[in-house]
Amino acid sequence: MKINLLRLNVLLVLFLASSATAQKSHYNIKKGYAAEGYDVVAYFDDSPKEGDARFSAEHDGVTFKFSTKENLDKFNASPESYIPQYGGYCAYAIGTSGKKVSVNPETFEIRDGKLYLFYNSGKNNTLEFWLRDSPETLIPKANLNWIRITQIK
Repeated sequence: MKINLLRLNVLLVLFLASSATAQKSHYNIKKGYAAEGYDVVAYFDDSPKEGDARFSAEHDGVTFKFSTKENLDKFNASPESYIPQYGGYCAYAIGTSGKKVSVNPETFEIRDGKLYLFYNSGKNNTLEFWLRDSPETLIPKANLNWIRITQIK
């Protein structure tokens, strides 16, 4: 009986560890934090800013930073309202190719109450491409691609 209980506990620990790793792998945590350490709540005030480690929270196995305690509290009250779409990867790349591409955290769009982040370097501002190619067309494609991506471990 003790051996079976021990095996059950080991399996439970392994399952929880793999589940947290799978969730974390679907977030862009290039700089160790979601949204490259930017305050995901601040985007909704149209003022992206870097977060402060003093105001941080963990959600889905990933750490988010905030610029103020007020924003931290807003996030804690409703984290799903602020999490960037597609794990914080470039929405345009997810929609067009299904590839995880890093972003410039200051290139973003709030659309229908959701945060979308984009790659922006040199002449490649994917927010401009996104707007040109129609978000109404790209969002359904990105949603399907994201489901496919998140099912791969």
